[in-house]
Amino acid sequence: MSTDALAQFLSRAERLLARAESLLPPALGAPDWAASSAFRYRRRRGVPVLEPVRHVATIRLEALKEVDAQKERLLQNSRQFVQGRPANNVLLTGARGTGKSSLIKAVLNEFAPQGLRLIEVDKADLVDLPDLVDLVAERPERFIVFCDDLSFEEGEAGYKALKSMLDGSIAAASDNVLIYATSNRRHLLPEQMRDNLAAKVDENGELHPGEAIEEKVSLSERFGLWISFYPFSQQEYLAIAGQWLRHFGLDEAAIAAARQPALIWALERGSRSGRVAYQFARDLAGRGGAGTAMQAAPGDAPIPDGLDEV
Repeated sequence: MSTDALAQFLSRAERLLARAESLLPPALGAPDWAASSAFRYRRRRGVPVLEPVRHVATIRLEALKEVDAQKERLLQNSRQFVQGRPANNVLLTGARGTGKSSLIKAVLNEFAPQGLRLIEVDKADLVDLPDLVDLVAERPERFIVFCDDLSFEEGEAGYKALKSMLDGSIAAASDNVLIYATSNRRHLLPEQMRDNLAAKVDENGELHPGEAIEEKVSLSERFGLWISFYPFSQQEYLAIAGQWLRHFGLDEAAIAAARQPALIWALERGSRSGRVAYQFARDLAGRGGAGTAMQAAPGDAPIPDGLDEV
């Protein structure tokens, strides 16, 4: 090939590469880190965006009742992390509406003045975790990557990405990033009867799980700290409802009178969770504190454990 022909070929190749690069999504850009203590990672029309949360949930640790043991464990782990000491990724699992997400938000508010920041990532965007970690690796703040209501179906791309990021990638994880996830599933994947068909019993009668079970357990065990939440008893539910009623300004006499309506409210919904207690208190306060059974349909009140506010 002549020199002129080679030059023309290289020129055309460069133009082709330039056109191809223009079709690729832009790299993740840094947000205004001073704008908030919490951020959301999203893809908008294929473009990765890290957005500050303008109205961060104001829930405090003292507002969360009947989860003292769980509170202390997460508080201690987060304190170690903020102070630059070794700390673990955390998986919070258990009954719905018991304060898993609220506890993480309260921890953020506790340690935000000391440099703690939170980044909420949806399950579908976990494949971008390496890019997100690279973006914050050189920052002085400490970052919690928050995955709420996390669970996977078979073959989802985010499963492998999260598993690799927790423990298994050749690249060392940044020491200023931890992953806090909540889930109703302890092992994050659906467990089916057919998974047990490969289990074996040895000559001593010991049961050894098959490869399918081992694979499903392997993700959750990469979280260094498991914190379990349990359904509330009737007394615990009433204590939480009373706490929320005080939050909305009702006096002790009104709270005592609300005991029976609170139980009826829970019975109608088939649950005595903290979320249901909050919904009851919000409804009762909105009605002026009337101590009568509520007639509103479930879902009328906002859910505090959701992600309308991080």
